[in-house]
Amino acid sequence: MDLKHILLAAVFATSPAATMATAAHANESAYTDRDLDACKTLSEEEEGPSVTLLCAGYKDLPVYFKEGDLRQSQAYGPLSKTYIDSAFETFGPFNHTGAKIEWRLGASGIPVAAIARWFVADPEQTNDTDTRYGQVLVVSTVATTENPTSCVVGYVDALENKDANTLARTVADEEAAGFICGKSKPQWHGKRGGLAGDPMHYLPDAVE
Repeated sequence: MDLKHILLAAVFATSPAATMATAAHANESAYTDRDLDACKTLSEEEEGPSVTLLCAGYKDLPVYFKEGDLRQSQAYGPLSKTYIDSAFETFGPFNHTGAKIEWRLGASGIPVAAIARWFVADPEQTNDTDTRYGQVLVVSTVATTENPTSCVVGYVDALENKDANTLARTVADEEAAGFICGKSKPQWHGKRGGLAGDPMHYLPDAVE
């Protein structure tokens, strides 16, 4: 290759078109709204009380919602029966989830992770009429038919990090694919404030 062609190749490699081609392979987001009133009840116990719901998610991927003792858990994709029945990841303080779910789509358009917002009550709050809540973005894996498990990958304190959504997407894109439920340990990313709450995990195949 002569000098002219070398220079032209270098210009193309750094051109906007080349940059756009690279960016085209970056993960994208899709959004769904979970509607608890439209979910199907899979199990319900008055003692507790507790409930497990099957909800619509992204395309044909379901969302499994659980609530017990004023704490909520959520998982995504075609879960195994063991995970549907037994898995529960939440926070120690009373909490509830937001309805909006962000799905991070890989190059094939298939979700590789899901992001949801948890509202975590301040356990030190004594005024029942004006409860303070922390807000945490929870990044989770999405189950597949080959790997029917879904679990938390990481946490981002949405009140302490001004770029919380971007940070959560980075965690989803970089860590979800290699995360192994029951073996890998979810981590906090960015700053963590006093209202974030302590996570609680129960996974049927967890390694202590």
